[in-house]
Amino acid sequence: MDHLANLRPIFPSKSTENGQQKKKECDEQLLAEYAALLGFYITTVAVLTGAAMEQRRLPRRFSLLDLALLGTATHKLSRIVAKDRITSILRAPFVSYIRGAGAGEVEEEPRGRGIQRGIGQLISCPYCIAPWCATALAFGFVFAPRVTRFFAGILASVAASDFLHRAYIAAKEKT
Repeated sequence: MDHLANLRPIFPSKSTENGQQKKKECDEQLLAEYAALLGFYITTVAVLTGAAMEQRRLPRRFSLLDLALLGTATHKLSRIVAKDRITSILRAPFVSYIRGAGAGEVEEEPRGRGIQRGIGQLISCPYCIAPWCATALAFGFVFAPRVTRFFAGILASVAASDFLHRAYIAAKEKT
């Protein structure tokens, strides 16, 4: 089967072009930089978990309401961090502006090399930054629950408002 892997079609197909694109993306992997970011994340989580355990603050479980609030707040916070037009000033050292994406969001791409590009990839992708946001909010629930619930409530309210705005626009377009 390995001998088949080296065969290339005479006429490039769409799947070959997609494969070449995926290979290019693989070649751009910043493994050392990702390892550094992951090491920072794991170390931070370990230190905060240790402090929470030492202070006997680590909850046995989250309530369903807390999970719903945490999930909704994580969704909105990750969109604000990665896509919001106003927070683009925070991403600017690590990304290049491409264009507006509607609804107050922008499309950007990572720039630079090394750790600058690695951070750019992390903070310009709402799916990539979401675990970091969820972790920050979860530890907020542990160390400052009252303030964090207040802040998470604001984020959840804005997320609900966003969905209502989109539903309103969709309903208005149908009439």
